[in-house]
Amino acid sequence: MAPIYEIDGPGYYFDTAFVIDRRGEILGRYRKVHPAATNSLEKLYFRYGSDFPVWEIDGWRMGIVICYDTFFPEAVRALAVQGAELLVFPFAGGMLSNWYELHRIRFENLAYVAVCDKVGPEDTWTFGGKSVIIDPLGEIVCTASDSEEETIVAELDREQVFDARRRFPIYRDRQPWAYGALTEKR
Repeated sequence: MAPIYEIDGPGYYFDTAFVIDRRGEILGRYRKVHPAATNSLEKLYFRYGSDFPVWEIDGWRMGIVICYDTFFPEAVRALAVQGAELLVFPFAGGMLSNWYELHRIRFENLAYVAVCDKVGPEDTWTFGGKSVIIDPLGEIVCTASDSEEETIVAELDREQVFDARRRFPIYRDRQPWAYGALTEKR
């Protein structure tokens, strides 16, 4: 996965994450649906993406949302109901006191969550770091530093996703017909 500033023609700019397989082939892309407005100029420059695709990579179903998108549970749920077992969140955010809690709450989707954040000072901003991998029940598997660049690696067990979804059958028990208020303009 590689997030970049994508130019799709004059005036068509997107905050995009390309999905790249082990052979270096581009499998697809995700264009950020929620450009940020708080402490950012993204909304002035980037257009909105329009969907939440899921890809199969090495037998796993994976989806991506970028940074501010994670503040919208509907975005992450859109990936989960399409079968995503691994949710990847590239970030470029500041230091938040509730960083781990923000991402652990996505356990509602019973999938692994992998968050990669920039770390350290850049111009007038300090990025928070603390990249993290969280298991399908919201337990932290491993974390990275909040002050130094660091790579974290964890072995993920797909069976944990299936076990969590059997234990908590939220996909069976969802009532999409009752959620109309989520898509109505207010």
